[in-house]
Amino acid sequence: MDRLVEKIPSKTNKYFFFGDIQKDYIHEQQLSGHSWYLRGLLAYYELYGNSDALKFAQSTVENLYLPTKGKFCGYPTDFIKKGGDVSGNSTEIVNGWLLSTDTGCAFMSIDGLSHYYAVTRDERVLKLLYEMRETFEKIDKIAIKAQTHCCLTAARGFIRIYNITSDKMFLNSAKKLWDLYATHGMTYTYQNFNWWGKGDTWAEPCAIVDSLILAGELFKITNDETYRVMAARIWHNGFSAMQVGNGGAGPTTTVSDTEPILKTAMYEAPFCCTMRLAEGLLYAKRNKEILYAVTDDVKKDNVGRYMLGDIIYAEVTCSEETEKYIDRSEEITVDNIRLIPIVKYYNLPKTLTESINQKIIFRGVGNGCK
Repeated sequence: MDRLVEKIPSKTNKYFFFGDIQKDYIHEQQLSGHSWYLRGLLAYYELYGNSDALKFAQSTVENLYLPTKGKFCGYPTDFIKKGGDVSGNSTEIVNGWLLSTDTGCAFMSIDGLSHYYAVTRDERVLKLLYEMRETFEKIDKIAIKAQTHCCLTAARGFIRIYNITSDKMFLNSAKKLWDLYATHGMTYTYQNFNWWGKGDTWAEPCAIVDSLILAGELFKITNDETYRVMAARIWHNGFSAMQVGNGGAGPTTTVSDTEPILKTAMYEAPFCCTMRLAEGLLYAKRNKEILYAVTDDVKKDNVGRYMLGDIIYAEVTCSEETEKYIDRSEEITVDNIRLIPIVKYYNLPKTLTESINQKIIFRGVGNGCK
């Protein structure tokens, strides 16, 4: 970490952030990516008191983020963008914003800026966060096919601000986003659709990490058991196919009414998902007392999943070679179907991870949660 921070001045511009210094428009993806940069610098500063890390964060906020104050009201809240790959790409300039295919990713910055406010108590940043929240609330996330990850990350930032200010506006925004996600953005394996309303794309570990932390934090604030149960189910099911054998993480298919097969979509996304996985694992370690699973009789739920309490059971189809890596000690037979919990992908070699199918059985009409 010391060497990473030492290299920053040689890899960044004169203000210690990455990319060009924009004068003519606001670069949405530049704002988004630097949210993680702020989080890393600030975590490093909090751990080790490194003054350079704080200086780089301060310069980034001063020269990249604070110039956007008063301009978020012009963010095109109803503009629908097409396309998009796993890392997102810039599209066109609208209202002075260079937009991203990861629709709404500018609001990821709420996470990094809220962390910055937590460390510095810079009131200018808090005013910017109020402005960002106000615009975020105006966005119809489903209509513009917003990226679920950026919205969940923003909601995590709202929780952080609420914990500092006790302003319930931020808590209410986080709860509202969670309700929308749980109803329309979550797959049948407690993972996510990468974008709202774009059909079966892929489930992104970054967003699954966000959803775990958001649900867990909402439970700790409200003591509403619904949030705790969702956090536990995300941990025990959603994480199962995320972490792979090299310790990294990658996207999977989205299990829904139209896609019953859970399998790997990309073995690893080291530029994104692997790093976010670390925060998810740390959160699970620190909050293990709330992530317990309730297990009782296997029942078919309202969307046709076979579940042993909080644990999804799947029919796993695989080759003879793969079978030796599958733990069938918890196997049960229901309706003449052999079922086991979702396979932990980190137990499998890479070649088998990319070939295994886990068929999630449906025996009824789904609730269409997309």
